Amino acid sequence: MAVAGLYRRILPSPPAIEFASSEGKELFSEALQSGTMEGFFRLISYFQTQSEPAYCGLASLSVVLNALSIDPGRKWKGPWRWFDESMLDCCEPLERVKAEGITFGKVACLAHCAGAKVEAFRTTQSTIDDFRNHVKKCASSEDCHLITSYHRKHFKQTGTGHFSPIGGYHAGSDMALILDVARFKYPPHWVPVSLLWEAMDTIDETTGHPRGFMLISRLQTPSLLYTLSCKHENWISTAKFLTEDVPNLLKSDDLKCVPEVLSLIFESLPANAGEFIKWIAEVRRQEENGSSLSTEEKARIAVKEEVLKQVHETKLFKFVTNCIYSASSQCENLSSLSDKDSLPEIAANVCCQGAEILAGGLGARAEFCCKATCVRCLKSNGDDPTTIISGTVVSGHNEQGVDVLVPSSPKNTSDRCNSCPCSIVVKHPASNDILTVLLLALPPQTWIGIKDEKLSSEIQALVSDENLPVVLREEVLHLRRQLHFLKRYPTRCHIKSGSNKTCSIGSSTPKTLENPSLADVLSGVSSPFEVPEAPCICSITSMRTGTRFTLPRKNRRWGRLPNLLIQLASLQMTSTLDSVCS
Repeated sequence: MAVAGLYRRILPSPPAIEFASSEGKELFSEALQSGTMEGFFRLISYFQTQSEPAYCGLASLSVVLNALSIDPGRKWKGPWRWFDESMLDCCEPLERVKAEGITFGKVACLAHCAGAKVEAFRTTQSTIDDFRNHVKKCASSEDCHLITSYHRKHFKQTGTGHFSPIGGYHAGSDMALILDVARFKYPPHWVPVSLLWEAMDTIDETTGHPRGFMLISRLQTPSLLYTLSCKHENWISTAKFLTEDVPNLLKSDDLKCVPEVLSLIFESLPANAGEFIKWIAEVRRQEENGSSLSTEEKARIAVKEEVLKQVHETKLFKFVTNCIYSASSQCENLSSLSDKDSLPEIAANVCCQGAEILAGGLGARAEFCCKATCVRCLKSNGDDPTTIISGTVVSGHNEQGVDVLVPSSPKNTSDRCNSCPCSIVVKHPASNDILTVLLLALPPQTWIGIKDEKLSSEIQALVSDENLPVVLREEVLHLRRQLHFLKRYPTRCHIKSGSNKTCSIGSSTPKTLENPSLADVLSGVSSPFEVPEAPCICSITSMRTGTRFTLPRKNRRWGRLPNLLIQLASLQMTSTLDSVCS
């Protein structure tokens, strides 16, 4: 009887050489003698198969993070903390990755969130010689690993874009060992470095940017309490506001004092700006530890509370707090932020998130409904009280009890009540400390446009990271690196259809691109524009000349459009485009 489905693929050889073949074994033995297989043993110890057809980026990163012995700081299953694909969800919803895959920039973003040091290079930012040197370096070390993003067609393999870690290098034949995480499809194999470079030097049709490689090591301190999130669809506008709009706003002649500076920024915040920076809570199942905290849980919550305490002690925090609560009634965006600061409001949302994580993070958020929550304080053995949100979350016919450990600190000692620990009034992460940290994380050059010298000096002193306590400074610098990375590697773009069925690049109405060449834009030299997810584009009209170019039917799907735009740009047909949908 016929069985539906596919059982693996035959590895096209040449150009690849199967790792387990006699020739592959010989290459391995020679490379081992040469010292360029040192990273292999760490990687192979944690090598895994991607659990979904589109999870190659997540699986590659899981392998590398575990090989580097980076602690995720949260539980995977049972008592174990371990990186799994389901835990790599801080930059992109897993359901979207499952359906569409993940881009180069988002994988790098995930590595940052996980606490790794990341150096990412698109092929336009490197050379084949540099790449070869990086492969040699990582293959000769246990402390740094390399993940490549490439197109399979250059190896005569089926499929398109793919991520996999590099497990070794053979200098004599100039070949790299690809540890293909799609083990259901192809085994590990050796490929020529020159051909691997060609496979990376291709355009990712989702973003219009070239692929590349990234070096991942464990030298960076992970987020302790705060992290940037690009899961919400408006993250691009928030990142742009922080890095581009804020410096321009600060050039105003009318700014005379710190409250005016903060008010100007806060009143201009994009909608849903609060979705861009999150505080990190620890989640556990209610039955795991009963009413007690483990030593490790106590240690982690203590570090988070120390960060929170240090934020509250900054001078900037006092200015931000006064500004927020004096302006929130007039400013809709600030009002929406402060509305979410109550623990009951936090409880329902965070318990649903916790249940999703404990379930493997694979479900849509809408599938989880918080049936009931309560906020309680846990105090034992003379320890400081810990705030816990307990909730019962319903998913289908299943119920899950969830505990969320909330970092908090007493407002003052007079608020303590020994007879009733639940009466303790606490400060938990809220919009004022989140915005304080976000301001501290902005690049130093953000503030140089302030014209009043005295005000400029005062602001510079408030936002300087030089005098911050060590733990808070590391947290701020980590967020700053994340923000820089998101700005440098924009990854998801959209085109929005207007009522007249005209889809313009970057907005719902036709927009003129001021860049000199679309080839520059698409290669990432200039700032990127938003690209379409529209189902079909039939023609492109030059707004400069009025010339209309009708696309061949085979090119009408968006996936084929970036290369076509590059061709049009190279023919000097247009520098400003309005794409028209059928």
